[in-house]
Amino acid sequence: MTRSGSTLFVGGMVAGVLVALIVEEVWPAAGEPDIEHYRDVRDFVRESFVREVSNEELLDHALHGMVAALDEYSRYYNRAESIELERETTGRYTGIGVVFRRPIADGQVLFALADSPAERAGVRVGDRFLAVDGRPIPGITETELRELIDDPEQGALEIVVLGLDGARRELRIRPDSVVDPTVRHARLIGETRSIGYVSILSFSRQTPAEFGRAFEFLTERGMQALVIDLRRNYGGVLDSAEEIANRFIPPGAVIVSVEGRGEPVVRRSGSSAGQDGHLPLVLLVDGGSASASEVLAGALQDHLTAVVVGSPTYGKGMVQTIRKFRETETRAKVTTAYYYSPTHRNFERTVDPGREHGILPDVEIPIGALEQREIHSFLARYSPPLDAIPAIEAWEAAEGTKLIERHPADAQLDAAIALLAGHRPGPQPALEDK
Repeated sequence: MTRSGSTLFVGGMVAGVLVALIVEEVWPAAGEPDIEHYRDVRDFVRESFVREVSNEELLDHALHGMVAALDEYSRYYNRAESIELERETTGRYTGIGVVFRRPIADGQVLFALADSPAERAGVRVGDRFLAVDGRPIPGITETELRELIDDPEQGALEIVVLGLDGARRELRIRPDSVVDPTVRHARLIGETRSIGYVSILSFSRQTPAEFGRAFEFLTERGMQALVIDLRRNYGGVLDSAEEIANRFIPPGAVIVSVEGRGEPVVRRSGSSAGQDGHLPLVLLVDGGSASASEVLAGALQDHLTAVVVGSPTYGKGMVQTIRKFRETETRAKVTTAYYYSPTHRNFERTVDPGREHGILPDVEIPIGALEQREIHSFLARYSPPLDAIPAIEAWEAAEGTKLIERHPADAQLDAAIALLAGHRPGPQPALEDK
């Protein structure tokens, strides 16, 4: 969970100028003993190390080390890392928005992401990219292909595709802002197909809207209960987790309190809260659930609006503040507060000696490491837009192969389904002989 401004989250001459700007921003007062010591050590390393190292490289290492030494959550981000952080928090990136079949270098599209430039330009399930701006795709590497189609500086691309029907088409696609989906695998499950399932991989600023669309889709198809899968969700933007909690708890209820050096900040649900509070709800969590996902699980657990199933969560109960250094396009993130659940539980596992977890589930279902890895791998995969599924299934039938990975064996999900169906979840005790 991070804070950026007021938001909780929860080469050559150019490089020389960049370094000068960073030094000026971070260490403006020449002559201070600590700065002089840094320069002495830097000069010694630069002159004596077995290979040549630049001032830029040494400064980057120094800044990373300075912030990371504070605790396990604080971090410095150089320019490249800041770009990736921005993608994670905004939920967007610049590209055309296609998911390729492996091997990616073959250039065959599994599906285009919803409302992406590729979808709008007419890219279809199974299209194979033959050429991009006149450059043949066969023989190209995966890295080269991605650089061709996802370059933010790139203008409109002229792409020749070959469809599953054997027809060649010429498409013009301009890379643009694409939503990187955090809400995935929405579908109806259970014997009667009346239980909705949705996975939230992380919390970006796009997550509430994504969740709303998935919720509406499932409701229109007869959803009578819901499983929200927060496993492998390491957190993200706190505001987004709060918006989802807002749907299920009463108006004015405490969602989380943030307590640090200053006055505590209590964050409550809004006046329109609770519109979906009638729906039977299960949250799936495990040791990969952290930060903002623990805030959501803790709020719904404390207000008795959801049953938490799975295994103990990671235990990250600290808030980070992010500062942007605009001249250098870098960022630093440092821990500034703790967060507490509505009943004032602190989930930070480092607070108590020997503590190794955050939230304890209401129904604990242990699973093995291999099963967990397979579940996490599945959850991390992109899922196709719902309207693309029939075309993918027809393609699978025609080839006699599996193109989209199905949900692996999952005792924790099975327990959630059993619970919502009115059965006792988990292994049943053997009946005594009479």
